[in-house]
Amino acid sequence: MLHTPRSPDQIAADRARYEEHQRRGLNFAPKALPDPSPVPAPDPDPERVLQTEVIPGGWYWPTRLAAGEVLRLALGGSGTSVGLAAWAARDPSERMNLPDTVKVQWTTELRRGRVIFSDMGRVMLSITEDSSGAHDALTGGSSPATFADPRARNQRDNMVLAAGKLGLDRRDLPAVLTLFAPVRVDAAGRFGWRGALLSGQDWVELRAEMDLLIALSNTRHPLDPATGPEPAVTATRLAARPVPADDLCRTATAEAIRGFENNARG
Repeated sequence: MLHTPRSPDQIAADRARYEEHQRRGLNFAPKALPDPSPVPAPDPDPERVLQTEVIPGGWYWPTRLAAGEVLRLALGGSGTSVGLAAWAARDPSERMNLPDTVKVQWTTELRRGRVIFSDMGRVMLSITEDSSGAHDALTGGSSPATFADPRARNQRDNMVLAAGKLGLDRRDLPAVLTLFAPVRVDAAGRFGWRGALLSGQDWVELRAEMDLLIALSNTRHPLDPATGPEPAVTATRLAARPVPADDLCRTATAEAIRGFENNARG
């Protein structure tokens, strides 16, 4: 099928519509999100703890979250990042979508108060606590070609293994969010590592907004200059608790509101 090239006027009109949509989205968004969560993380309420798992450096962990449950991830030192992939438990063909997550919230800065969308326009996870704001939704994690040592474990292989434990395979893997990865883009468009944004005691809490399958990989990010073994990461599942109507994650942007409306439709 032949496509007629767009005229300069059509291109200008499309650009104007995009800029107007962006303006409305940015004007609706909060001018300031909450301050970072304090470090070190406070001890969780023992009555809410459902499971605690220590993920050794270089290893992975698959798990399930029921809607409303919270996953807390806490670093045990510097020199590692945590890859995260998510699928809807009811139908794993619905999966985490980072391009949409970034696009509809008009930012790559995923931190406290932001949400993570699926490819069906629904909200999968809300970031309810976060001490660093240093997470990478752009570059992806390590692969077998990343490290000189062929024995080094990497995020890609770990994710394939974790997906297999959940009844999925490599074809089901979405683009992976890498937590505790302070990747920033400079004026020339180059990716760089801003290690000062991490403390080695950082933590994040993610609230499941639907029943989820989760895969985690505790592996060093390709841009991280650290050497030596990765420290362990502690993952804690916390029981659900009531969510107030004015919860920031659910009201911060028009797109988040629409995402939760989509959740309510089922």
